[in-house]
Amino acid sequence: MRFRPTPAMIALFTDFGLAGPYTGQVKAVLQREAPNLPVIDLFADAPMRNPKAAAYLLAAYGVWFPAGTVLLAVVDPGVGGERAALIVEADGRLYVGPENGLFELVCRRAQKVQLREITWRPPLLSASFHGRDLFAPVAAMLARGEMPPSQSRPAAFGRYPDWPDDLAEIVYIDHYGNAMTGLRAASLPAAATLLAGGRPIPRAHTFASVAAGTPLWYENSNGLAEIAVNLGRADEALGLRIGSAVAVEG
Repeated sequence: MRFRPTPAMIALFTDFGLAGPYTGQVKAVLQREAPNLPVIDLFADAPMRNPKAAAYLLAAYGVWFPAGTVLLAVVDPGVGGERAALIVEADGRLYVGPENGLFELVCRRAQKVQLREITWRPPLLSASFHGRDLFAPVAAMLARGEMPPSQSRPAAFGRYPDWPDDLAEIVYIDHYGNAMTGLRAASLPAAATLLAGGRPIPRAHTFASVAAGTPLWYENSNGLAEIAVNLGRADEALGLRIGSAVAVEG
């Protein structure tokens, strides 16, 4: 596997949250093992225990980073189980995390993909925190330009071909109450209406395009169709949560 020896940064994509010790311990390992590289908190609140929903977010937001970035991506409800540990190189970016579908959309949309299964194990590996004990040290190794012990895997390894290219569900709700879908806006008709929470939601260019309190959907800054309410919370107004279905009309 070819990779840049000096990546621009390490980006964290996890469901660990900012409360409690988990994100802090992961960042402490990265600081210890790769002290000269910036660590970026991309998502600490990825869809909890939901690799499928998280996969559509990771694919949309990962490509915003330059080639050479190491993305430490951990949404791992099967930690300590049979799932493998992976390094994925996709269009020059390196992703480290569990083999549970989290990298499905990253791999599917990339022009060039290589997969490796991590065979290295640290001297001390807890049963329940591979993000700290396994994936963070491996991400640091890659950031230093080193390849940990690993073996090549075929491109189909750990793939989920039955997952749709675009997911007609809510995959994330931000702190404004805006609800991101797993649909790329470019895949939708220009005049499409989304149906969510029992209501039709027209497309608008941005929040200020509609009156206060009015629902809209728009193409967000990373290309996903996002549902919002101008000066309000779409999650509360429409009863949306992660996993809520979205239909497309028009």
